[in-house]
Amino acid sequence: MAVEGAGSNLAPIVVLLGAGVVAVPLFRRLGLGSVLGYFTAGLAIGPFGFAFFSDPAAILHVAELGVVLFLFIVGLEMRPAKLWGLRREIFGLGVAQVVACGALLTGVGVLLGYAPVVAFIGGAGFVLSSTAVVMQVLNERGETATPAGQQAVSILLLEDLAIVPLLAVVSLLAPAGDAAAGDERWLGVVVALGALAVLVAAGRWLLNPLFAVLAGARAREVMTAAALLVVLGSALLMEKSGLSMALGAFLAGVLLSGSSFRHQLEVDIEPFKGLLLGLFFLAVGMSLDVGVVLAEWRVTLALVAAFMAAKGLGIYIVARVFGASNRTAITRLSQFAQGGEFAFVLYAAALAAGLMGARDGAVMSAAIILSMALTPILILAVDRANRAPQDAGDDLDRAEDLHGKVLMIGFGRFGQVASQVLLARGIEVSLIDNDPNRIREAGRFGVKVYYGDGTRLDVLHASGAGEAAAILVCIDDRAAATHIVDIVRAEFPLAKLLVRSYDRRHSIQLIRKGVDFEVRETFESALAFGSAALKSLGEEGEDCAQLKAEIRRRDAERLAQQVLEDGQIGSGRAAGPVPEPLTRPRKGA
Repeated sequence: MAVEGAGSNLAPIVVLLGAGVVAVPLFRRLGLGSVLGYFTAGLAIGPFGFAFFSDPAAILHVAELGVVLFLFIVGLEMRPAKLWGLRREIFGLGVAQVVACGALLTGVGVLLGYAPVVAFIGGAGFVLSSTAVVMQVLNERGETATPAGQQAVSILLLEDLAIVPLLAVVSLLAPAGDAAAGDERWLGVVVALGALAVLVAAGRWLLNPLFAVLAGARAREVMTAAALLVVLGSALLMEKSGLSMALGAFLAGVLLSGSSFRHQLEVDIEPFKGLLLGLFFLAVGMSLDVGVVLAEWRVTLALVAAFMAAKGLGIYIVARVFGASNRTAITRLSQFAQGGEFAFVLYAAALAAGLMGARDGAVMSAAIILSMALTPILILAVDRANRAPQDAGDDLDRAEDLHGKVLMIGFGRFGQVASQVLLARGIEVSLIDNDPNRIREAGRFGVKVYYGDGTRLDVLHASGAGEAAAILVCIDDRAAATHIVDIVRAEFPLAKLLVRSYDRRHSIQLIRKGVDFEVRETFESALAFGSAALKSLGEEGEDCAQLKAEIRRRDAERLAQQVLEDGQIGSGRAAGPVPEPLTRPRKGA
């Protein structure tokens, strides 16, 4: 019943698309997420289901490009300075999690009766969480830009890097070969470092001029082709040098993160990423060897349960040691407790080196796939235990074809107050927010707020950003607000841009980005509070007003000076200089 060799080449594509279109909405409606929907659909159409496909490995090889494109888009959000700021999470938290979980999993493997070398390789494969699964979950929940999301991304990056030393360990553990084997390993290290240097050099001196020339040609399809060329070329270079394709794509994204074309690149790559990532999950579902699971079901289920429990314990301990709250640690446990796609690479290398038998490799690979499939269920269970189930907002009106004169992003406490001034003057304001509970609460008071994530370019288009005279960013997430500013400045330069600032450093950053107006979220309220305190002590209202005006003027002067100073942002200095004491103004002065 396989369709690969059918008369029409469209048959496999129709089957794949049909399976995803049917399964994913159903599973999301059930609250199980799209990942489990893809896995189930893949199992249904694979060799152990209706057998539409007999060679899932071939599909999996192509579908891995979905993970590659996903990591490229993540890289676009990671400027080098931001990546450097995450070094503690990457090389501290990431290394600690890999080492702790690796030790626990190796111990569990030995207790289950495996030889120490097999237990180590099996545990090492399970340590490498699924980048595709975790990133998809973070993306669906809108948590990628949050501090917890950034820590998750940091751990995934370290795990992607860890595949290189793990493969080297497998090579060292292999039975001794000829005398040239050691030289070949050193040559591989040199080649890998050389490939990294070539990629960094190309990103620094070639990519921006290339895209500038292509943009001048005004051929949209060529820009899309160039974006794919950069991503796939970087991935291929890393793969041929012995590193991971995902790492190459991520580095290409980081190198282009400061480019003026990065938002256009993100829009061009997004459709390919979504389709190929879905295809990847379908292929993983097809790859589950049901025959092995049925024949070795006791061993397989014991391995899944023991490995997920041991890894979860390691994740929880490391998260708590690094200062995470109990809830955050449990949430991270639910997201990372599975094995990942790089385990297949490691197990294949171990099989080729004679360190692992075919039976052990098949059982451990099946355990990896089952753990990936169980992850959405585990996340759902943890959410319910925390009494904070994921709310996808399916009952809400989405931001679509809006045409307000003003677009306001964020309807929290700040946005609610700010919008009253505009609405009172009869100005048409399009309100969007990504918190379903807040939207429903606003609806109970007669305010129409649409569901939408303002950090996404397609949502901004649908919300009328291209027609709005002013765009107001009123969210309380510094990173997300800055991201929106970058998009609006690049894509909607004619709109006035007014932004709620998180603190003084954020204000300086926003001014340098050219916003039309920024205000620190507590500045004016703190001035009013201090003025009220003076009045309560008997000061006259006119004196208080003059003091407020003088403080506001001097703060503006200091802020302007700080904007001009080199190295002010991120220098570790205080959020702002302590204001000099003001003398009480005299009446009539």
